[in-house]
Amino acid sequence: MNQTLKRTPLFDEHVRLGARMVPFAGYEMPVQYPTGIMTEHNWTRAHAGLFDVSHMGQCYIVAQSFERASEAFEALVPADLKNLAPRQQRYSQLLDESGGILDDLMISRSALPDRLYVVVNAACKEEDFAHITASLPADVKLERLDNDALLALQGPEAEDVLANLNPKVRDIKFMHFELLDFAGCKEVHVSRSGYTGEDGFELSLPNADVRKLWDALLTDERVKPIGLGARDSLRLEAGLCLYGHDIDKTTSPNEAQLMWSVPKRRREEGGFIGATRVQHELRSGTKRVRVGIKPEGRAPAREGTAIENVAGRQIGHITSGGFGPTVNGPVAMGYVDAEHAKEGTNVLLLVRDKALPATVVKLPFVPNRFKR
Repeated sequence: MNQTLKRTPLFDEHVRLGARMVPFAGYEMPVQYPTGIMTEHNWTRAHAGLFDVSHMGQCYIVAQSFERASEAFEALVPADLKNLAPRQQRYSQLLDESGGILDDLMISRSALPDRLYVVVNAACKEEDFAHITASLPADVKLERLDNDALLALQGPEAEDVLANLNPKVRDIKFMHFELLDFAGCKEVHVSRSGYTGEDGFELSLPNADVRKLWDALLTDERVKPIGLGARDSLRLEAGLCLYGHDIDKTTSPNEAQLMWSVPKRRREEGGFIGATRVQHELRSGTKRVRVGIKPEGRAPAREGTAIENVAGRQIGHITSGGFGPTVNGPVAMGYVDAEHAKEGTNVLLLVRDKALPATVVKLPFVPNRFKR
């Protein structure tokens, strides 16, 4: 294993639990535990899966007031931040000048009165932090939270598990957070959100405390540790994008079907990096669109697989694909020409030089069970 890879504060715990560790986004991360990816996937759908996502990037955007911080950060992302309610969270994208997606991220109105709390993807965090720092005005600063860990507890029993440690967790609304005490850990930042399509929570706390909370959660028989393999199959079934695969600098929010995250005010006013392309595509449409693809049979279509129309002309490619344990069959996402994006369109997938039939389907593959 390359010794230059970073480790989360829970590395030793993963090894002790028998995890298979792999390089991911510059870290040694658990891809699976001894029971395997499918078992972990199904456990999360039925019970509560515990994920170590401490490799993600966390930071504050700090200014003289929330109003100033939100105004400054709105110049970088197309979300409505000025109207964030206290302790509310929003999903958005960091765009470049051409309207391509540099990363997707979560933004919260902090419990502190002068800042936003932001979570970015691990693989992009150094570039993200540099871009944000260079783009902010002089009176607004990015403050890294490199000494904070991040856990995710996902699944239909996640609320009950956390409520055993603090019943106030039941009052947290979807895409909101509270600062709560758990298992001797003070003021844990607990947001009702996640990356699996299930109800669940993400918990940010100091590195020094994370093992205490990790151990407390795993003492509950409804909780199992879950690795990156099941995290990927869960998010794919939920129709959620993975940066560097389903979205990147070549894709816009319009093409990626993410315009639900760009409210009317931002669409009309613009005023954010990349707004010219976003507004142009709102008026004129896009040439391609991200869609769900359901292959027939059992053969999965992996990333890079060519998508053809029934006449044999290439119309796009797969960006994420694999086996969906809940669906009990292969599932995929990709981009196709806009004229072939209608639900029910028959297409062909070139898998090992064979043209296999598939259908354009509505996302997600498994209905989301967020508690709204």
